[in-house]
Amino acid sequence: MKPEAAAAGREMSREKTIVRTSVIGIIANVFLAGFKAVIGLMTHSIAIVLDAVNNISDAGSSLITIVGTKLAGREPDKKHPFGYGRIEYLSAMIISVIVLYAGITSFVESVKQIIHPETPDYSTVSLIIVAVAVVVKIVLGRYVKSVGVRVNSDSLINSGEDATLDSVISASTLVAAGIFLIFGVSLEAWLGAVISLVIIKSGIEMLKDTISQILGEKNDAELAADIKRTVTGFSDVQGAYDLVLNNYGPDTWNGSIHIEVPDTYSADQLDRLIREIQGAVHQKHQVILTAIGVYSVNTRDEEVIETQKKVREIVFAHPHVRQMHGFYLTKEEKTIRFDIVVSFDAKDRRAVYREVVADVQKAFPEHTLQVTMDTDFAEE
Repeated sequence: MKPEAAAAGREMSREKTIVRTSVIGIIANVFLAGFKAVIGLMTHSIAIVLDAVNNISDAGSSLITIVGTKLAGREPDKKHPFGYGRIEYLSAMIISVIVLYAGITSFVESVKQIIHPETPDYSTVSLIIVAVAVVVKIVLGRYVKSVGVRVNSDSLINSGEDATLDSVISASTLVAAGIFLIFGVSLEAWLGAVISLVIIKSGIEMLKDTISQILGEKNDAELAADIKRTVTGFSDVQGAYDLVLNNYGPDTWNGSIHIEVPDTYSADQLDRLIREIQGAVHQKHQVILTAIGVYSVNTRDEEVIETQKKVREIVFAHPHVRQMHGFYLTKEEKTIRFDIVVSFDAKDRRAVYREVVADVQKAFPEHTLQVTMDTDFAEE
């Protein structure tokens, strides 16, 4: 099977899994919301009513997940040649906003209930139904989140975490009911306020995570390391650097990388090597390398090789330098070129860069330096 066909098959399977899981979530939440609404109104329990409203918002979140997944699966076109995968991040953000809105409205209603309290009236049947709902939510939350992790769907992960939070909320309503039945003290409204604050906190955290992904986060360190291992697995590739990965939706990546190869390579050899690397990376990691830059490595002049060692010692004498690569010395023109990677931990990365250049220039005053400051996009 061709890599493109295999990738299409994986995407189709992933979409079906997300939709199926979301439908299960919708059905479960609609039934739970109906039962809880009836019980909450019968017992005058604001906490249980708010719990029912939260279930409805969960069902809406699952519906948004389905719509977002379907839209994200559209084929690339002229307007969006990289596809529509990032719509999944937008759907995850909408779910976060819904959770946040549900928390705020619940808090408002709880405060009203604190000011004008109503005495709850629990029955054995109502408490049993709420207890069953707790179990259902725990199972549903774990299932949805595990599927979300397996298929790399932030929307499902958020929904699963929200369902798990709901189970805690439902369990707390049982605790409040027990306190009322045993001690005659009604904590309904106060519990509703606490529940609302927990929901608000959860919504804010979900929203922050999703916005961070939309803005663009650092490369996945494990994926970056795996890609570099694949690239350097080719016999004549002496190093792989400057890997940049661009994310266009879950499991949809393209990027670029630089490789070091001997300066004896012909254009024909280089073309063949680059094509082989692109094919291997796409097949093993489902990442499209749209560009592979080349650093030539001095292999025929011992004096140049010795100079490289001296330059490397000077460069790595600076504590915040993580890498040096792309070294090449042209004796005729007396030029030295190389790249350095300065850590984000440095207080002033530009200052470190200038210090490195100054020290190398001092050691080789007769040479012209061409030094580039690079970034490690997978830095931990």
